[in-house]
Amino acid sequence: MEFKLLSDSDKKAIDALKESHGGAEGISKTIEEMRKFETRKKILAEKGFGEMIEEAEELVKKFGKVGDFEKSNGISHKDGMGLVTTQVSGFQGAKVTHHCMKRIAESASSDIPALVPSEMISIMALTDDYVYNGALLATLTMAEDIMKVNKFCNANLIGTPLPIKRFQDIEKVTGKKFETIPADNDMAQVKLINQGTFFGNFGGIEVANDNHLIYLDGITRCAKTTGGNFYLNPSWSSIVAACYYARDIPNLDFKVSMLLSTQNLIQFRMLLNIMKEYIKDDMTSAIYEINIGNACSPETFIQCGKELEESGVKGVSQAAHIRINPDLGIANFHWFDNAVKVAESGCNITIKYESDGESREMDTMEAYFLSKEELEANFEAIGDVIYCKTLGCTKDAREMMKRGLKVKFGGSAY
Repeated sequence: MEFKLLSDSDKKAIDALKESHGGAEGISKTIEEMRKFETRKKILAEKGFGEMIEEAEELVKKFGKVGDFEKSNGISHKDGMGLVTTQVSGFQGAKVTHHCMKRIAESASSDIPALVPSEMISIMALTDDYVYNGALLATLTMAEDIMKVNKFCNANLIGTPLPIKRFQDIEKVTGKKFETIPADNDMAQVKLINQGTFFGNFGGIEVANDNHLIYLDGITRCAKTTGGNFYLNPSWSSIVAACYYARDIPNLDFKVSMLLSTQNLIQFRMLLNIMKEYIKDDMTSAIYEINIGNACSPETFIQCGKELEESGVKGVSQAAHIRINPDLGIANFHWFDNAVKVAESGCNITIKYESDGESREMDTMEAYFLSKEELEANFEAIGDVIYCKTLGCTKDAREMMKRGLKVKFGGSAY
């Protein structure tokens, strides 16, 4: 590129941060160890989540199976079609996920058993309490090891309050300074200069100055503590930083979504340039998945796929919202027909469900930003919501399968 995306000073700070966490090899090995089911179970038993995990292992045995639907409906796959990957958002912690598992198990005897999606997303702030007390590890264990989803995406919101010492440590390692404001109990948070309202910046998407370093530190601590290896990426600067940071960490990936969904080919090509600039040796990128914004037509989505293939960058998934939260999208939004058109063209697509299309309590953006106490009080209602999303995803996926499309679910659905 004519002008480098990262200066020597930027790279020096990012490299120093990575070395402070054990370097690329150390981070990768720690993630690998923390992704072992037995390692996770042992830690969770010590942290008081043993009974929940045991119950989850029994619940998953009752789940509905893809094969039953295929057999009873004579499903066959047409050649030349794109692969459809299922994805559901809103898995807000251990109790919510566990309750959703109960609902999925109960649905197995119904006319339409809910099928576990291939990918799950959680928009939970990575507070120290959530990362270190076992709740996130329990969520990942139920999702990745028991329901066997292929990807579980966490979100690191820049505005999350952290211990004051955390900011001091990052400053000492990187040589950068951060403007913070006090929070409760020896905590502080980045001062979000442009945040007019709580949702005005989605509670922390603003990555001004060198705030991408706080983002990278947060996801690294989470990955090393829980084995979580897939993270939502909130801004252009943090995407560039993440691609450089993880270029030599093979088991650390990112999803481009939120405000940065790609609405047209120009934006998509900007991402291609970023990915190519910091491509890994195997020609894959730290970016695993890109949300193609719903403002674009299916033809634009298909063209993105063609240009991605021509770029030589491997292993990147393209996703589209099929249903979206009522407070984020227009009423009765449904991208189903467009998704079918994309897949029938031979282009792979990940179908994402932020909602099931119905207006429900707790099916809102607000549910992503509840306090720990509010989440505790509402975990069953939120668990019901993500069950409904899972069921909505299942219904659309069944219709796609009837049309000859091959659909990918989580491992426990097989």
